[in-house]
Amino acid sequence: MFYQTESKPQGWRAVAVFDDRSDLLIYLGRSSTQVRANFAQAFFEVLDEEERDHVRSVSLQHWQGAPDAGRWLHQTNLTVPVKAKLARSA
Repeated sequence: MFYQTESKPQGWRAVAVFDDRSDLLIYLGRSSTQVRANFAQAFFEVLDEEERDHVRSVSLQHWQGAPDAGRWLHQTNLTVPVKAKLARSA
């Protein structure tokens, strides 16, 4: 039997931590740099407005251990993205 595996596992992720429900994966990547660069766009694509209002923080985590026996470790909190409000001309 042959199992297809990645040459390099996706070892970093951004997870939304809510005040009223369980955590939700926002973005998965190969490096912390990749996750930091792309999680904000994913934040607005994955979550609707109501969900975004309940996000308490965004956790940057990395995988420690073997692919089938490890755990996600919290590294730091990322800034919760906020869409810039455009000023309306009168």
